[in-house]
Amino acid sequence: MTRLKYGFSILLLVAVIGFVFIKKQNSNASSEKSIIDVTTILNKAEQQFYLLKKHAKQENKIPRTLNANGVVHWTNTNFDWTEGFFPGSCWYLYEYSNKNEWKNAAEHFQSLFENHKYVTTNHDLGFIFNCSYGNGYRLTNNEAFKEVLITAADSLSTRYNTNVGCLKSWDVKGGWQSKRNWEFPVIIDNMMNLELLFKASEFTGKPAYKEIAISHANTTIKNHFRKDYSSYHVIDYNPETGEVRSKQTAQGFADESSWARGQAWGLYGYTVCYRYTKDKRYLQLAENIAKYILSNNSIPEDGVPYWDYDTDNIPNTPRDVSAATITLSALIELDSYTKQSYFNHINKLITTLSSSAYTAKIGENQNFVLKHSVGSIPHNNEIDVPLNYADYYYIEALLRYKKQYLNIND
Repeated sequence: MTRLKYGFSILLLVAVIGFVFIKKQNSNASSEKSIIDVTTILNKAEQQFYLLKKHAKQENKIPRTLNANGVVHWTNTNFDWTEGFFPGSCWYLYEYSNKNEWKNAAEHFQSLFENHKYVTTNHDLGFIFNCSYGNGYRLTNNEAFKEVLITAADSLSTRYNTNVGCLKSWDVKGGWQSKRNWEFPVIIDNMMNLELLFKASEFTGKPAYKEIAISHANTTIKNHFRKDYSSYHVIDYNPETGEVRSKQTAQGFADESSWARGQAWGLYGYTVCYRYTKDKRYLQLAENIAKYILSNNSIPEDGVPYWDYDTDNIPNTPRDVSAATITLSALIELDSYTKQSYFNHINKLITTLSSSAYTAKIGENQNFVLKHSVGSIPHNNEIDVPLNYADYYYIEALLRYKKQYLNIND
């Protein structure tokens, strides 16, 4: 009888353990499948952008941010590194909604700066043309768009220096850059311009564009990153010898600090490099940059970083939503390549950014979607305002999430 009771107790214990295990497994599975309904968020973004588009069409200008008086500040018609983001967002909304009004708007607003494809005095042609004409060609196969991209890639390629192995970021003959005593400055942001070159190689079959992109990426790995995989903002090179002259910042808190958007540019840029080359060095670097960002002790609980991870007045300093949206979009793509899982971080950022703390009500915020971004605190410029590129990478991230986790491609 004793043995019978003992056997029954063992069976009961096994049953309880099994029940707990199954419940835990089911709980984990449920957690893993906790997909956010981003269509609701995208619908709200489209409503807000419709009002912004209406205002932009009235002015026939491209919105960039708000000025100190809370009025829309438009892009500089001579040249503006952010001019491609608004038409790019229109292309994404066309992709999402299949409404021709977004396609028409994208084509119109990108046509306002098409002649900038010939500019050879600025490195931001990748930002400008890949985000606008690049998305346009991807969605329409318009051959005229492809020709614009190739011409822009040709112009960008003129900034490559074989001694340095990089594309020059800023010309230093005038403006605030001339006061820094730089000779050949290269900024981490420039990683974002390489996709234009990768595409140009695919379009033309000419390897030279891709070779420049790879050289730039490899030189940046060598000189921009610290042991903890944070990055310097600016590396200045000797254009004759290729030697590093200095490691500094332009938009960060200090030369040795980690400017938040700079870390996001690096994460996104090397994820793109892996996409085009499948070189595991780029994947590993992207993973390490992601680890640096996501485990940083200075990031607030909601996941939106301060404008610099090492500024001296945390928490009494502005956040940078643009850094969060760039990181979010990059993490979604990286999550499709790596054995690491960024899904929980991705969900957290989407939940945070779509909350009332960061997303404007319809008709407010001069019709920009997101609030609380930072352009450049050292330059006292665009502080705690909406920015067109924060909205662009946010909408891109939501579409990527929809395709990748909801398996919806239409």
